[in-house]
Amino acid sequence: MARKSVDPFAVFNQPAPRGDIALWSGDLLLRNALGDTAPTALTAVKQLAEELGSAEMAARGHRLVTGPGPELKAFDTGGRRLNQVIYPDTYHALMSVGLEAGYAALPWIDDTVGGHAAHAAMVYLMSQIEPGTCCPMTMTYAAIPALAKGDGLAARLKALARARSYDGSDRPIDAKHAATIGMAMTEKQGGSDIRANTTFAEPAEDAYRLYGHKWFCSAPMSDAFLTLAQLPQGLTCFIVPRWQPDGTRNAMHLMALKNKLGNRANASAEIEYHGAYAEMLGQPGDGIRTILEMVHHTRLDTATAPAGLMRRALIEARYWAENRSVFGKPLLRQPLMQSVLADLTLEWMGAFTLSMRVAKAFDNSANDPAQAAFARLAVALAKYWNNKRCPLVTAEAMECLGGMGYIEDTPMPWLYREAPLNAIWEGSGNIICLDVLRTIAKVPEALNALFTELQGAKGADRTYDLALDALQSQIAQASEATARSLTERMALLLQASLLLRQPNALAGEIFAQTRLGGDWGHTLGTLPPGTDTGAIVSAI
Repeated sequence: MARKSVDPFAVFNQPAPRGDIALWSGDLLLRNALGDTAPTALTAVKQLAEELGSAEMAARGHRLVTGPGPELKAFDTGGRRLNQVIYPDTYHALMSVGLEAGYAALPWIDDTVGGHAAHAAMVYLMSQIEPGTCCPMTMTYAAIPALAKGDGLAARLKALARARSYDGSDRPIDAKHAATIGMAMTEKQGGSDIRANTTFAEPAEDAYRLYGHKWFCSAPMSDAFLTLAQLPQGLTCFIVPRWQPDGTRNAMHLMALKNKLGNRANASAEIEYHGAYAEMLGQPGDGIRTILEMVHHTRLDTATAPAGLMRRALIEARYWAENRSVFGKPLLRQPLMQSVLADLTLEWMGAFTLSMRVAKAFDNSANDPAQAAFARLAVALAKYWNNKRCPLVTAEAMECLGGMGYIEDTPMPWLYREAPLNAIWEGSGNIICLDVLRTIAKVPEALNALFTELQGAKGADRTYDLALDALQSQIAQASEATARSLTERMALLLQASLLLRQPNALAGEIFAQTRLGGDWGHTLGTLPPGTDTGAIVSAI
């Protein structure tokens, strides 16, 4: 039998290694979302996107996210406490890139128009390249409004956190030109139930000393931490600096680093306070209210990051489908693959537009009470639903690459490991849904603001209109047992309303038909017959 002339060792029908990733020029949705942002902020986002999207930076991010991770150095060679975490050089490089771009500072500098939207865009971009460095930058961003409530140490830290710079050295804040801020609330006996915390504070001269532990403390090399401890008046917020005012190390002991599923570039530590120096922030017994100001802002980022993860997964899936042929034509032109990619695209578009709308509500909150109320409810809806969809999207996108999607040389495995994280951080699903119920019950102006927003798409699509009309009765019948169903429905309506108001409403119409009207299967890639999948996929 004659052999075929094809060289059996030749490599063909394999996509070439990726070069630069067009994080800015290739993302029309991102560019449109920032149309009314201040020119300086817009330029900062564009420059960050172009820097992160370079082949070199993407490769460095990949090595960091898949590498061995940080190491704990608790003691020096003589047995003295150091409480240091040693990070790879790339970690510090990415921290510099993000903070110098304004990731933490932009919303708080000179009332920048669209500062929170620009910040959210940076979260979205950083999450596509290396999400581990987002955590310390996010907490620094979120701590600034809480620090504004204090003076002394709080005021000095606020100024350093707004410096738009990075100083990764381990030394007292008076010797630094910039600072990062962390947060430590969770204890062994209670995660979400922080009122059960046992860490306590004792007055000491003009400050306090803390005794107790925290079971999760991410970014433990931050220069200071907002934490909770008990006083006779109740749970109180304190600032714990790494270094005491006398220039000695504070008695905040790093006991161990968590061995996490993903997000490994970002160290998460178990810590103990052995008489740690602390200054009160806010009033005695008012700790939850004080620290929730920070949590409110971190939730914006945990709602936005999954949109970035979805986007990167989609970019990789489309690149593979464009450059891989099967049965005589590229995968991208195969009808079933187009249906899968189109469905994935709708999920990403819904997540991104929702998170950016919430960011704009944050921008408008200072001058518009209705937008502040909307932000309180909408950030919970976005955090819950975007994160519930992210693992499904990354898993399906991984499958688009076949066996190569399961190989660590591609970004798909780390995207898959990262996908569940933001659902857990800053309140897991049940906590968020119960918070939605409380907001509806106690802040009627938040629900009014949501309905005002949803009415903006009224009349654009019949399926949407019917779903909107039914929402009032669903709210009236809501209970703890049905909190997830209600939260999901409100999030889907909000996503649909935003997509229906996009310049091209096709995605919104298909989104409403499938997500609200039920013309959809139980897996991604089950869009109704006749859907213009090619037009939707072109948005990737």
